[in-house]
Amino acid sequence: MASLSSSVTSRSYRSGYLGSFSPLKGSNRQRPLSFLSASPRGLSSHELCIRFQRNSTRSSVFMQDGAIVTNSNSTESASSLKGLKEEVLSVLSQEAAKVGEGSDGQSQSTVSITVVGASGDLAKKKIFPALFALYYEDCLPEHFTIFGYSRSKMTDGELRHMVSKTLTCRIDKRANCGEKMEEFLKRCFYHSGQYDSQEHFTELDKKLKEHEAGRMSNRLFYLSIPPNIFVDAVKCASSSASSVNGWTRVIVEKPFGRDSETSAALTNSLKQYLEEDQIFRIDHYLGKELVENLSVLRFSNLIFEPLWSRQYIRNVQFIFSEDFGTEGRGGYFDHYGIIRDIMQNHLLQILALFAMETPVSLDAEDIRNEKVKVLRSMRPIQVEDVVIGQYKSHTKGGVTYPGYTDDKTVPKGSLTPTFAAAALFIDNARWDGVPFLMKAGKALHTRRAEIRVQFRHVPGNLYNRNNTGCDLDKATNELVIRVQPDEAIYLKVNNKVPGLGMRLDRSNLNLLYSARYSKEIPDAYERLLLDAIEGERRLFIRSDELDAAWSLFTPLLKEIEEKKRIPEYYPYGSRGPVGAHYLAAKHKVQWGDISLDQ
Repeated sequence: MASLSSSVTSRSYRSGYLGSFSPLKGSNRQRPLSFLSASPRGLSSHELCIRFQRNSTRSSVFMQDGAIVTNSNSTESASSLKGLKEEVLSVLSQEAAKVGEGSDGQSQSTVSITVVGASGDLAKKKIFPALFALYYEDCLPEHFTIFGYSRSKMTDGELRHMVSKTLTCRIDKRANCGEKMEEFLKRCFYHSGQYDSQEHFTELDKKLKEHEAGRMSNRLFYLSIPPNIFVDAVKCASSSASSVNGWTRVIVEKPFGRDSETSAALTNSLKQYLEEDQIFRIDHYLGKELVENLSVLRFSNLIFEPLWSRQYIRNVQFIFSEDFGTEGRGGYFDHYGIIRDIMQNHLLQILALFAMETPVSLDAEDIRNEKVKVLRSMRPIQVEDVVIGQYKSHTKGGVTYPGYTDDKTVPKGSLTPTFAAAALFIDNARWDGVPFLMKAGKALHTRRAEIRVQFRHVPGNLYNRNNTGCDLDKATNELVIRVQPDEAIYLKVNNKVPGLGMRLDRSNLNLLYSARYSKEIPDAYERLLLDAIEGERRLFIRSDELDAAWSLFTPLLKEIEEKKRIPEYYPYGSRGPVGAHYLAAKHKVQWGDISLDQ
């Protein structure tokens, strides 16, 4: 397979897309250098970025206003640079000529997005609305088609009716919202078929080709289906419905296995039919606005970077809570539990982003390399540093809330935890000895997801010697990054109360997103879908990241399940098991969400 590929990550193109070819594994087709038109009139060269695969000696070429810059992994001679320049300019001129060959559209590209499992809740509630939001904001290519694929019998019209119920514009009464919906729905089609049927995927391929109308085709498959049929669907898509002359990519939803063994087996099976760079393992929390802002907050603000270490940070907390239970969806949840469902992926991924060293660049591989280093530096989780719980029935205000095992979809006597708290440690020079506390649970008193950074005490604090009305041993500085709801970043500082006396209290230096920014924050799926279309991988999970994450949690999960550890029961709507507070106290920490300071 040739090493030369191209991709453009700039989102300034609204009517088109420049992308890379990714032939499926086992294909004897070479990977050509391609440029897809940004508009029917031709290419815009000043924002063109050509990227080369990492196994090439040339890592990247950027062209802006006619300039070419080459980053090289090895010393290259002037003659090779000259040859590279001639090669790139030759392709540019050829492609520009093709774009101008009339208006039949044969030289343009198209993107076909197939939602496999289109009749499921995830597709209806998240994927189709996210695709419409991208279309509304003119972020999708000029030529695109969306196909729903599932076992349910359905016509194109019935799919459009189903999808239309979930589509909304970000701002009510937005201009031409209805017209955009109608235009979007006209791009949506349906094909019924089995997930393990080569024949049915071949029929899908024929329909895709009809809509692609001879254009260069790029195909994205979103697997919104149970994990046990991932491999069957990928096998059929790769052999019967992959792109002939463009890229083919597959988005895989979590869970990625139940432990190290099953995760490795799934990865090996997928790699029989796909290259690693075609597999987009999606964790939607990495697409959250405040999670993506983590690296910006840290690496572009001098005030934070020097403080981001064991010298100044006492502990870091990752808190996830939902104020509802399984509510009829316990069948899926009981097979995985809260540790697999939330901790091993969402919270651990955020932890890796938070704790990583400065990457060499913002390139996806450089960022993911640093995340893997963090995961591999983590100390094995001790079972005594973990508390598990399960919610029970509770009556409040005359209303009785059912317990976890009261759910008819949950096996009677199930010991699956609906709550977990854990203390984790990173054994490296920056974070040695700093507790990273995770807490996640269902049926708690509030819904929230946040990161809390508690700083150390001020050494020899002058104001502790006087009666200032504030216990400064407890009132340390705290940086809070609220991921959801009501996205915000605020810093808790000690402050003098106005007046003649010397009294102190705690105040928040607050950045509330809804007050600062008028634009509504995009849904995480919008960002991740757009990244997948553009070939941007930094917010997707690489296979070695997945291996490192499972290596950390698999021994703990086996010990809990093999010994049938009984969870601590807590009332529906409470703050969770009391044991979580003892765990924090063991590490001389107090949970930051005890006082609702928002």
